Amino acid sequence: MILLHGLFSSAQVNWIKYGTARRLAEAGFTCLLPDLRAHGQSAAPHEAAAYPSDVLARDVAALVAQQGLVDFDLVGFSLGARTAARSVIGGLAPRRLVLAGMGLEGLAGWKGRLDFFRDVIDRFGTIRPGDPAYLSQQFLKGSGVDRVAVRQLLGAMEDTSPAALAAITMPTLVLCGDQDNDNGSADNLAAALPNARRATIPGTHMSCVTRPELGQELVSFLTTDA
Repeated sequence: MILLHGLFSSAQVNWIKYGTARRLAEAGFTCLLPDLRAHGQSAAPHEAAAYPSDVLARDVAALVAQQGLVDFDLVGFSLGARTAARSVIGGLAPRRLVLAGMGLEGLAGWKGRLDFFRDVIDRFGTIRPGDPAYLSQQFLKGSGVDRVAVRQLLGAMEDTSPAALAAITMPTLVLCGDQDNDNGSADNLAAALPNARRATIPGTHMSCVTRPELGQELVSFLTTDA
């Protein structure tokens, strides 16, 4: 199983810190936990040439090839979910797919999210409580992510038309917190996919990854016959 973390985060924060990876390992999965480019322990170059279009999906494809993976599951949260979807559209064929913390608009309406995150970076350190960007600024501050590098990365992400989602044919779980609408409608995303079901766990976009229900839902979906 490959687990892809969210924006401004890392494998440690999304998957290890709150026990989700441990829960999956206890269920018998071997977990690969990459830090995405410009995040965590991965390189964070500043040069624009390091961020070609769909670079994160290319990185995932390179990981699959390097590890010689044939039978694997792909799980992504937020940015990781966007990356997972783009990876499948680009040709990867996981056994099962999980798009967590993601709605249809987070894939098909990326420009709005791009503008939001660029604003967080550009106003970093000046955003006050009550501003919609405040929590993202505080998370970015705590993560220590290189702001120059991640701003370059944001521009490498492609919009995904609803029609392109037809390529995602494997069993797919669309999983979101009950207070998470950051990336649009998870219901609409599940409806747009050929073979998807919807699941809800407690929490906001930021808090749902701390919940034991996240690991429970992943294990249930990935170990139940389709």
